[in-house]
Amino acid sequence: MSAAVLGSTELRRSLQRVETRRRIVAIALTLPLLIFLLATLLVPIGALLVRAIENPEIAGTLPRTGAALAGWDRKAEPPAAAFAALAADLGALKETSDAGALARRLNTEVAGARSLIMGTYRALPLGDGLSPEQSREKMLALDARWAELKYWQAIAKNASRWTPDYLLTAVDLRRSPDGRIEQVAPDQRVFTRILGRTFQISAIVTLCCLLLAYPLAYWLSTLPARKANVLMILVLVPFWTSILVRVAAWIVLLQREGLVNKSLLALSIVDEPLTLLFNRTGVIISMVHILLPFMILPLYSVMKSVPPTYLRAAVSLGSPPLAAFFRVYLPQTWPGIGAGGLLVFILAIGYYVTPALLGGADDQMLSYYIAQYTNVDVNWGMACALGTVLLTATLILYAAYRRVVKSELSLG
Repeated sequence: MSAAVLGSTELRRSLQRVETRRRIVAIALTLPLLIFLLATLLVPIGALLVRAIENPEIAGTLPRTGAALAGWDRKAEPPAAAFAALAADLGALKETSDAGALARRLNTEVAGARSLIMGTYRALPLGDGLSPEQSREKMLALDARWAELKYWQAIAKNASRWTPDYLLTAVDLRRSPDGRIEQVAPDQRVFTRILGRTFQISAIVTLCCLLLAYPLAYWLSTLPARKANVLMILVLVPFWTSILVRVAAWIVLLQREGLVNKSLLALSIVDEPLTLLFNRTGVIISMVHILLPFMILPLYSVMKSVPPTYLRAAVSLGSPPLAAFFRVYLPQTWPGIGAGGLLVFILAIGYYVTPALLGGADDQMLSYYIAQYTNVDVNWGMACALGTVLLTATLILYAAYRRVVKSELSLG
């Protein structure tokens, strides 16, 4: 083999070793970030999705009862073996908290199940060596409500560890006792209304941010770099202030004796103070103030890249200034409008603190009810199901935005 061939082979191997070392260094540098994202983002999202379909309270505490009800038609009284299995399962619970968790879970399905379960649990054991028929008689003697099918149907429906019930409830659907999926009663359809309210408030906030941010971003893009940088610092000042502080400031400003109402009265715009707190008006004003920078920044970055000569050329060719703006300048800022609108809308649909402090009962968004189920009702399954709905809506919005952007690029 010639020296040139040997030199070429050695050079190739050396380049491969350098490339391998470069890849290892790149992976080592990004590994902490990947681990951080895995621990703080992907694992919690996975746990959220799993808990939204997990139903451990009944399956974990009543395994014998679930097996005894496996072949039950859910129309006639359950077999006597189910009564004996239920007594055995409840008697096997070592902690009162386990019985309490079971009672709370069943009470979300059937009103009155909490007192029924806890009363039966405290009265156990029934006795040793009882036949299934004797266990049935003892259970009915403890509480006659064990003869009602609705309690047994709730146990049978939730005997599996995995259930779609939380997700169905989050979109106002339910499983009937025979397993069919149906809509809940009209007076119980609350979550679709809450989701619609969340989207409505977020859309209004996004539109208001766009109307306020577009002329401001345009003005900033036309200024010299030094002036634009100084004014951009003022735009970024809200990022350095806590959201709670800003919301508290709006409470002071919007109250009946606040600065806003006093200014309106002094200018004779209104005859009496306006009600701006604890309603949707206050929520929208505060959310627009908090989210406005998220609309300005994408618009400004796009507008800085649009050459001003395009607009001047259109005017010099005879186009009216307004027509030139809408036909030449505005289409070039669509990416900024789309990115800013998507960012503001996604942030808005997850808001909790601002509506909770400034809004009324009819102004609370979906995040408020997630917090309610987590902190007050201690219903993690329902909280995770609502969180899954919110996550799904966010992903759908992002996918729609990506599709629109791709179609525009292909047409362009």
